[in-house]
Amino acid sequence: MLTPSNPTTHTITAALPYANGPIHIGHLAGVLIPADIYARYLRSCGQRVLFISGSDEHGVPVTIRAQQEGLTPQQVVDKYHTLNKEALADLGISLDIFSRTSSAHHHQTTTHFFKTLHDQGQLEAKETEQYYDPVHQQFLADRYIRGTCPHCGHQDAYGDQCESCGTALSPEELLRPRSTLSGAPLQRKKTQHWYLPLDRHESWLKQWILEEHREWKTNVYGQCKSWLEQGLKPRAVTRDLAWGIPVPLPQAKGKVLYVWFDAPIGYISATQAWAKEHGEDWKPFWQNPNTQLVHFVGKDNIVFHCIIFPAMLKAHGGFVLPTNVPANEFLNLEGEKISTSRNWAVWLHEYLANFPNQQDVLRYVLCSSAPESKDSDFSWKDFQAKNNNELVAILGNFVNRTVVLTHKYFDGIVPTCHTLTEVEHTLVTYIQKLPGQVGQAIEKFKFKEGLQLCMDLARAGNKYLAETEPWHLIKTDRERVGTILHTALQLTANLAILLEPFLPFTSHRLEQSLGMPHPATRQWPQAGSMALVDAGTVLAAPTLLFEKITDEQVEIQRQKLYNSG
Repeated sequence: MLTPSNPTTHTITAALPYANGPIHIGHLAGVLIPADIYARYLRSCGQRVLFISGSDEHGVPVTIRAQQEGLTPQQVVDKYHTLNKEALADLGISLDIFSRTSSAHHHQTTTHFFKTLHDQGQLEAKETEQYYDPVHQQFLADRYIRGTCPHCGHQDAYGDQCESCGTALSPEELLRPRSTLSGAPLQRKKTQHWYLPLDRHESWLKQWILEEHREWKTNVYGQCKSWLEQGLKPRAVTRDLAWGIPVPLPQAKGKVLYVWFDAPIGYISATQAWAKEHGEDWKPFWQNPNTQLVHFVGKDNIVFHCIIFPAMLKAHGGFVLPTNVPANEFLNLEGEKISTSRNWAVWLHEYLANFPNQQDVLRYVLCSSAPESKDSDFSWKDFQAKNNNELVAILGNFVNRTVVLTHKYFDGIVPTCHTLTEVEHTLVTYIQKLPGQVGQAIEKFKFKEGLQLCMDLARAGNKYLAETEPWHLIKTDRERVGTILHTALQLTANLAILLEPFLPFTSHRLEQSLGMPHPATRQWPQAGSMALVDAGTVLAAPTLLFEKITDEQVEIQRQKLYNSG
């Protein structure tokens, strides 16, 4: 387990969500909540952490949304950047900075990165034929092209993917391709672009990933292996669009940097912006060989963060490569794939409005059913069951019983601990081992396992109270009841520390209830102690940690989803 005596610099990135709409639960379960758990845990161990994300504000999805809403692309990204930044803060995602790729500083950083690669001969210029809309007189990005899917026959497949069968496509594979702007049949026209020659990097990438990073998650390692064994090909870093970062070459008028090239550089520009604001040096977070760089992404971003971005960093020179990329699979919704175009999603800002002060319920449900190794599913019925049967009935029940009994029998004052019996010794041994077990699970990116271990501690607390029955003993052995409740309160205090990375709002409420110093972060090394709450401490009045979610509440959400989807 990590300790404050040996701090390491950790740069943690969460994939930048597109600013073409609100953040939904898929983003949270796959990327943002796991990244936040990891960052909070590292901070609590005394590590130096910089946790970065931001809005990905260029690319075709933004221009399509702008057309739909009758806004300019800048107005669209301004709108959703603000909405998402506030929603993430409300959910307790502890980002050090939530930056944006439309900022002047990011444009400068990305332009400089491109020019460095170009001047070092790390890019190749090629002339190719691409689809062109003769009516609008412009080249078309993949999302502006539709046609018939060659795999399933769906007649309205996009140029990059068929939403019917899920197959990844290229525009050239579509049957009868047409422009979504004019509906006209497409022409082929020559255009020049600049490419990152990934084939030049294939040898060292194979050694670095396949030999040196066998510990990466199976889904990540497997996807990288498949790509590398098929052979890498040059990939365009520019495209013909009006919205984006202009290519800084005199012969590239009307072209912008491809969003996949621009977006990951956003991690670096965000670090620089944070460092400038806080009077820090940004370089240790990206250029110190001892820095641990970890990218949290969904499975659709594995190749970009494991192969393409590392190739960019290596070609530029001077940057560390990622230590790990613990990518998750996809979260489905009520048995179907989340689709923003069909409004088949649970939007974060709407959840926060519909379930005030219940941020940790969503965090708990999404962590406990996270798609860590395979696709998983969110349903409103499961959301209700996990809240009522686990958070209310197990965690909330134990804490409430403990605090209520202490108020009832000892006027809310933490009693003195006297002689421990075998049942206490067994429980103490269990508690002392748990921080190491939870910490190990988090360090291995097994967040579901870590959360389950915490809930098992609450279960053990309920079992302890049921076995010792202090409500019966109070009539004959007040001293023994004092020991029982003292022990239960120490268990509660340990829960406050261990749950902080997962359920920060609940952790804070536990601290307040027990009179513990806030925050419980920075205290992971103290977890496992049975002296976290002093005898004589006055507890706050008992309040319910969680409330039951009713059938009516769930049905409202289900109807809202099915009526809009």
